[in-house]
Amino acid sequence: MGSTGLFIICTAIWGSTWLAITYQLGDVAPELSVAYRFGLAAIVLFAWCAATGRALRFSAREHGYLAALGVMFMGLNYIGIYWSERFVTSGLVAVLFSTIVFMNPVGMRLAFGTPVTARTLIAATLGVGGVALLFLPELDQATQGGAAGYGVALALGATAIACGGNLIAMRNHNAGIPTFPGTAWGMAYGAVSAALVAIVRGVPWTFDTHPAYLLSLAYLSLFGSIIAFGAYLTLLKRVGGGPAAFVGVATPVIALALSTLFEGYRWTWIGALGVVLAVAGNWLALRPGEAVK
Repeated sequence: MGSTGLFIICTAIWGSTWLAITYQLGDVAPELSVAYRFGLAAIVLFAWCAATGRALRFSAREHGYLAALGVMFMGLNYIGIYWSERFVTSGLVAVLFSTIVFMNPVGMRLAFGTPVTARTLIAATLGVGGVALLFLPELDQATQGGAAGYGVALALGATAIACGGNLIAMRNHNAGIPTFPGTAWGMAYGAVSAALVAIVRGVPWTFDTHPAYLLSLAYLSLFGSIIAFGAYLTLLKRVGGGPAAFVGVATPVIALALSTLFEGYRWTWIGALGVVLAVAGNWLALRPGEAVK
């Protein structure tokens, strides 16, 4: 599959997970929902790798990097996102997470010496500006005070951790670790890290058997984790951390399209302008030509 197809898969699935996550917030602590999600995904992916003859054995050193990938990219990152949505709206979290298009190129520069071009910065500015316009009412609401500041800090912290996970993923790709076996171990380590956070915090171990929770958990595990992460990590390997990060700009647009259908979101001309800017940023970052570093 080409890079465009991988990008579409990531954005389509992760754009829908913003809605699915809302069905995970309730009786079950966020840490446990993250542990259940990636634990189930790891079991399925391990079974698939074994059935298709993919080697699952790695050296102790490689396991160290796989553990770092899981803890950052599939554990702490998601705990921060789930928690932040308890204090601020999911739209504001989407805006804050889109700033990864700035963090990733800077991280790539510091870790691998990859140049940061003007094209990258312009595309990132257009993308984040567009997402901000999409959620302008929620941004205004966040300025009213209260617990919003705590939610913003959690979302930005989660974004920075996700950026670190991207860098570890690039290192693993460069070291020749195959995508799906490495992802299976990463998800297992992510699930364990989320469970350990729950234990440290003294969270009561609960599970929700209502259909909405079970169906959203299945969707987040199979589609939001296995398929989307497989596509994203493959895309990351092909195009690098800078362009791949624009998945974080495109997903809020998909999320709002679904919100229009299922939650009655009403569009304004400012929101429409936001979509135009976000699409322009994605096009500039991903169009053929000189590679965006």
